[in-house]
Amino acid sequence: MESLKDQIAVVTGASSGIGKAIALSIAAHGAEVCLVARRRELLEDVAKRIHGLGSSGHACPVDLTNDEDIRSLGEHCQKDFGRVNILVLCGGAIFHGLLAKASLADFDLMYRSNVRGHYLMIQTMLPLLRKSKGQIVFINSSAGLRSPATTGQFSATQHAFRSIADSLRDEVNADGIRVLSIFPGRTATPRIAKLFEKEGRAYQPDLLMQPEDIAEMVTHSLRLPRTAEVTDISIRPMQKSY
Repeated sequence: MESLKDQIAVVTGASSGIGKAIALSIAAHGAEVCLVARRRELLEDVAKRIHGLGSSGHACPVDLTNDEDIRSLGEHCQKDFGRVNILVLCGGAIFHGLLAKASLADFDLMYRSNVRGHYLMIQTMLPLLRKSKGQIVFINSSAGLRSPATTGQFSATQHAFRSIADSLRDEVNADGIRVLSIFPGRTATPRIAKLFEKEGRAYQPDLLMQPEDIAEMVTHSLRLPRTAEVTDISIRPMQKSY
């Protein structure tokens, strides 16, 4: 297995849930991590935990719906590091609802953060990833593989996210860049807790996947020898509770 020591990683959605777990996991393997999300105070808490692991974490407040925030982050990475080895795309929004009644404002927000924001993030970081023959991880969703009732809007953004990953892989493999898509089922995170509450169902986190489960899969895939590329991983809770 390859080492992540001294690699530069950028992780979106790093303030909580799956993104936070991934940031901590790759930092434990030696990566220096730029922590990306909107709330600085939460990012600084994660950065402190990373420092406790013997690595470096940097709080980088970014709103994925703000183009200038994303471009400023790219400039920061260019100036301070000159390269990016790992880009993990995990941030975004989720809303469910019947198509006949679902909010267009919610749909717009999901498109801006889940699709467009990450698209610009890729464009911004790609020159730095090419320098290091880096790796890109798309944290998608089981909704990126199918579209059950009430998930149509969210699923549309996740199917678009999957298409971007598949097309990008064909474009950048020749540059030595690996592209991985992860399709998790429901995971015990704050946003899934809110989703259960909205659905009027009991939230039983012990019956869901844990963020660390996803982080373990991501870290293992990142450390694979360069003779192999994992393209897609679908992972779901062992017990169905929803």
